[in-house]
Amino acid sequence: MTDAAPDREAVVDLGAVRRNVETLRATIGTEHTIAVVKANAYGHGAVPVARAALAGGADRLGVADVSEALELREADIAAPLLAWLHGARPDFTRTVEANVELGISTLDQLDAAIDAAKSTGRVAVVHLKLDTGLSRNGLSADAWPTATRAARAAETAGLVRVAGVFSHLSGTSPDADTAQADALDRGLADAARAGLDPEFVHLAASGAALTLPGTRYNTVRLGISIYGLSPFSDREPAEFGLTPAMTLRSRVVATRSIPDGQGVSYGHTYRASGDTNLALVPVGYADGLPRQASGAAEVWIGGARRPVAGRVAMDQIVVDVDGTPASVGDEVVLFGDPATGVPSAEDWARAAGTIGYDIVTRLGSRVRRTYVGE
Repeated sequence: MTDAAPDREAVVDLGAVRRNVETLRATIGTEHTIAVVKANAYGHGAVPVARAALAGGADRLGVADVSEALELREADIAAPLLAWLHGARPDFTRTVEANVELGISTLDQLDAAIDAAKSTGRVAVVHLKLDTGLSRNGLSADAWPTATRAARAAETAGLVRVAGVFSHLSGTSPDADTAQADALDRGLADAARAGLDPEFVHLAASGAALTLPGTRYNTVRLGISIYGLSPFSDREPAEFGLTPAMTLRSRVVATRSIPDGQGVSYGHTYRASGDTNLALVPVGYADGLPRQASGAAEVWIGGARRPVAGRVAMDQIVVDVDGTPASVGDEVVLFGDPATGVPSAEDWARAAGTIGYDIVTRLGSRVRRTYVGE
């Protein structure tokens, strides 16, 4: 980092995103790939990541909220785009006008899509979602026959096109995921009996797409893996040929020495076991570092991994740098590509008792995103 660099910076390697998508497509081999860029592309930046994923060979994009989809359209991203999580009383008028495809989880949502088609004079493109066992959103097995018949009637009337049928796995076990695939197969048979012929069938996200070929169908939704993180807490990204795209870095803003027995940070949960040197780093839980990782996480400083001393505070952490050279202005890497020796997002996740998804998506507004590898 230079003297002019921000104290809190997430460097996102768009080349890594592109290469990850290329690797995943070659490994998984489905006809279609939906790159999931919801939640600001898992904290990486939706617009630049969407472009990188498309450059890597993804042919479709997926988001949760309609607002996320419209942001991409406003950035002149014209690729096929699916939004699947909606409010209590959705109005899909702008969505249909923007040629955004809609995930449909209730009969009311289907009615709203039909209403939008009537008001805009455009066909609403929908993907019907069947709840196959996650028990979250999606049409129930009981409601599914009614929904497929209603969708077919709207399709015949020229109001709707059922482009896809999909569901979401629980990831409980391979057997449980296979049972959900069986439930989706039954739902597809019901849809066919209603006269529907969806072009896209998708069930697997990153984890199942990489390990359970029977859940791939002709389309997969790839989220965490395109960012170079593993969908499994016990497997590293490198096992799948992936490279983490984000490096979170800061710099030392102060150093000090403390005597044996001196406590550090709130509650003095850390005490020096001898005369110790400390470095102050201006990144805290307001910036996304999990407070639960207090005293357990490490950072890269002075060419070595060094422990966080004491509790993560709102704006800062203290690092034990005893025996490691550290001066004001030195770069500190909180997480990045472990192949370079630095801690990974998964390392922070393990320290906090959470998952890598949580670490990268929680970064706060004070953290500047810088893009490289475009």
